[in-house]
Parts: sequence; structure tokens; C-alpha cells
Amino acid sequence: MPDRIGKIAGRVALAACLIFALVPVAVAQQPLPDPPLAPEFMSRFDFHLTAAGLSHEDQRFSIDTHWGGDFDLVDYVVGRATFLVDYQALLGHEFRPFDPYQSNYLLEAAGSVRLGKTEIYAVLNHVSRHLGDRFKRNPVAENSLGPRVMRRFATGRTTIDLRGDARKVIARSFMDYDWIGVAEVSVRRSLNGRASVYGRGVAETYLIDKTIAGRDRQDGGRVEAGVRLHGARGGFDLFAGYERVVDADPLDRTARRWAFAGFRLVGH
Repeated sequence: MPDRIGKIAGRVALAACLIFALVPVAVAQQPLPDPPLAPEFMSRFDFHLTAAGLSHEDQRFSIDTHWGGDFDLVDYVVGRATFLVDYQALLGHEFRPFDPYQSNYLLEAAGSVRLGKTEIYAVLNHVSRHLGDRFKRNPVAENSLGPRVMRRFATGRTTIDLRGDARKVIARSFMDYDWIGVAEVSVRRSLNGRASVYGRGVAETYLIDKTIAGRDRQDGGRVEAGVRLHGARGGFDLFAGYERVVDADPLDRTARRWAFAGFRLVGH
């Protein structure tokens, strides 16, 4: 087990370095607010609504949509308690023009400690995956638990956000994941008070329990770049990118690659 932990930590660190070298600009997934002077209840709330068209020959994969939000239930100055909810509806055109092929749910609870500009979390993550208008006998889900490290750098009109996760899968159904590692870099540069450009890169690695399906480690990733238009109460992103999705279909254990382009509504 120590060897496995060492391997995943090394891969996450390497992925973070590679992404930082290759991706010039991006946007933070979770903001890093300055700590308040005293504890605050519901100190932050953000939402997102995303839709992106996918370039893929499989009729089941045409449009990727997400609705969700995350909030800080309490900021206790030295850290914060954060909750996140995301619903993904993946649409195809196999049976009708807009065919809801998948419905996937992400729930996350996390608590952090601030160490200067670095924030260290303990994260409990739950994912469950479902098919729309298709037969699926067995549940597909996993729970994972582990640390997350986040850090922000700022210089002039540019901000850089780094994130690294290493989570142990503590419960699963059908899935064969044992450990999950994530490295992310997001860079944003303000053009003026109404617009900014960004880029984002994410690398994922999954260590596998080979006794379930006999396969080896799985790797995925995503690069995205775009522009954000800022309003009084929210923002509007236009973006494009490319990704490799591990187990894009919940049942066939096959990775798929596609280019994408879309828009995102976000709150401030």
C-alpha cells in the first residue's frame, strides 16, 4: 500500500508540472477567497450551467451539459466547510435529436485548513452514474476519500490556481477504481473590467483493482481555453478544448476522445 500511495503522488505531481508547462491560460474551478476577520455562515455561493457540443462519431455522445453549484457553509477563518453538487446530462442522437443518454451525479463534502496562500482539504467525494431510456441492472457508483491541496498565485492582472487530489476509493459498485489522482492548473488574465481570457488543464489517473476486470491504470485529461464576459452578478464563458474521458460509457470500460466547444454561465 505505501508503494501505491507513492506512485499516485508522483504521477499527480508530474501531471501538474506537465500541464503547467503546456497550458498558458485558465479559470479556477473553486475560488480561493481571503479569510474573513471572524467566522461567517454561508460566506460564498457559486453556480454553473454548462453546455458543450462534442465532436465524436458515436451517436450516444453529442452534447455534454452540467448544472450545479458549490458553497461554503461556514468559513471559520482558519479554513472552511465546502459542499459541491453537480448533475451531468450527456445527450446523444441515437433514438431522437436530443436523446438523454446518461445522468451522472457528483456530491462532495470537504473541510479545509489555510496555511498562508495554501489550502489543505479533507474531501469525501461521491459519484453515481445512470443510463437514460436504457436498461441497466447494476448500480455504478463510488465513494472516495482523501486530501486536496489548493494554491493561488497572482501577479498583475494574471492569477494562477493549482489543485491536486489523491483519493482512496472506500466504496464502489461495478467500478474497479482503487485510487484517484487529479492535478489541475487554471490561469486567468484580465483584459479589462468586462472581459478576461483563461485556460485550464486537468490530468486524471486511476489506479485499478485488477481482480475486478483485469485492466491496468487508466489516464484521462482535459484542456480548455476561452474568454469570460463579466456582468454585474455573473459571468458568461465561451470556450473550446479537447479531452480524453476514462469510462465515458458507465458499462463498457472504454476511454473516448473528443474535441468540444460550448458556453458556461457562472455566478459571482
